[in-house]
Amino acid sequence: MAKVTNLVDESCRVTFIHRLSTILAHQGEPSATSDALAHKAVLTLTTYDLGPRPFAIAAPSGTDYRFFVDRKGTDCVLILYGRRKGFVSYTNNLTYIATEPLPGCACADS
Repeated sequence: MAKVTNLVDESCRVTFIHRLSTILAHQGEPSATSDALAHKAVLTLTTYDLGPRPFAIAAPSGTDYRFFVDRKGTDCVLILYGRRKGFVSYTNNLTYIATEPLPGCACADS
């Protein structure tokens, strides 16, 4: 598990927002909602230094999504590993639910 260290850089921020929005849209969130949630998540991640840990996004659909960033060699990867809606929860920490590379972003383990 890692954290993105250059999320304030425009190229990384744009990539992160786009990839996060793409994952949420593939999970069935409307595109306007997934874009807004991605922007809000990046604002939170740049405002607070949460370190290398999972983060959650609560969608208006009632679904909570759980993500983390991992470092694969010199690349960063955004990973959706869990979602919960009501009493139904699905977690896949072996093959993951969705992954998106984050070109232009730098990661660190601490």
